[in-house]
Amino acid sequence: MASMLNSVSVSPGKLSSTRTPPLPIRTVFVPISFSFTRRRFTIRAAETDAKEVKTQAPDTAPSRDGSSFNQLLGIKGASQETDKWKIRLQLTKPVTWPPLVWGVVCGAAASGNFHWNLEDVAKSIVCMMMSGPFLTGYTQTLNDWYDREIDAINEPYRPIPSGAISENEVITQIWVLLVGGLTLAGVLDIWVGHNFPIIFYLAVGGSLLSYIYSAPPLKLKQNGWIGNFALGASYISLPWWAGQALFGTLTPDIIVLTLLYSISGLGIAIVNDFKSIEGDSALGLQSLPVAFGMDTAKWICVGAIDITQIYVAGYLFSAGKPFYALAFLALLVPQIYFQFQYFLKDPMKYDVDYQLGGTNYKEIWLQELKQGMGTRYAKSESVQLESQPIRLPGPMAIKVLGPGRASAQPFFVLGMLVTALATSH
Repeated sequence: MASMLNSVSVSPGKLSSTRTPPLPIRTVFVPISFSFTRRRFTIRAAETDAKEVKTQAPDTAPSRDGSSFNQLLGIKGASQETDKWKIRLQLTKPVTWPPLVWGVVCGAAASGNFHWNLEDVAKSIVCMMMSGPFLTGYTQTLNDWYDREIDAINEPYRPIPSGAISENEVITQIWVLLVGGLTLAGVLDIWVGHNFPIIFYLAVGGSLLSYIYSAPPLKLKQNGWIGNFALGASYISLPWWAGQALFGTLTPDIIVLTLLYSISGLGIAIVNDFKSIEGDSALGLQSLPVAFGMDTAKWICVGAIDITQIYVAGYLFSAGKPFYALAFLALLVPQIYFQFQYFLKDPMKYDVDYQLGGTNYKEIWLQELKQGMGTRYAKSESVQLESQPIRLPGPMAIKVLGPGRASAQPFFVLGMLVTALATSH
């Protein structure tokens, strides 16, 4: 791993160790290409006309109206920021980390070997850091780099198309997060004494999948079906496998079950495509909302989520786990209700709320299961939803789900935990 770090060379003008003539003012770096020599590994970029990338932030998202909270989470409606560390955090999109962290929790639960002691908790935290901030951060930064032309149309105020962060800074961040994540994976294998470094190879496989998802020539995201399934597998299967391999052994039934769950992840991934219809269409990307239209795509989205879960419930029944299957089906009912009540009415309007419903309140999902499924809990803080601050009283308050707020995703992830507990070995 140290040799990899020592072999990457970065120079101010171009990521290469060779001398090249100065670049014209109107050129920028785009798709990364690789070359190997006997002495070092270099990374270069092809050139393109900067006219293809718009860098002017639109009047609809000025800094005075944007949310600093959204900026830190890396979601739309963010304020314009000049602090480079906040911009770097924005590129990693922290709002996308919790599903990966939750996947690790489910994998640890499914292993049947997790114990509430200091060492096991520490291993879990390291695995969550690897899956969330490092490798998901790498994936999101890489995706933003290759999506900068699309973002110049859909969200030109984002850090890269707006010029808030330089190309060298972005590529350096990609490498730091990738190498950091792979290093943590290797550390975990050594820590638990694996003869075969399975966590490291899972991290390598996930990183490669992230690259071919975003980067040409394959760029899996160009195909709505393949790209979204790859994304679902990355967010559900891989962290689950890592958590289970950390404390136990991966079994064929778990591999099949989590890959099946990734079809639900395909549906969740489609939610992100609605906000990018304009840019995807302009650049010829066949996302499902572009290929089928918004009305059809929203039904594909919820159908992939719900039908897959019905099959998983059937699996649990057939495996002799009827109580887990019934609990799983009970969690499906409110999902369907909120999908019909809000998301299916207007996926463009409620896409962020739908995502936040599954991530912003991750710390209280277990309490939802204990206390009931008609409410959700949040700490006593001002929570920004639809640009309206809401004060929640008390140290642990109950908030009834309302229009445009939480959606079906908390119940989806609770279903993942029920499945993990049902299949624990």
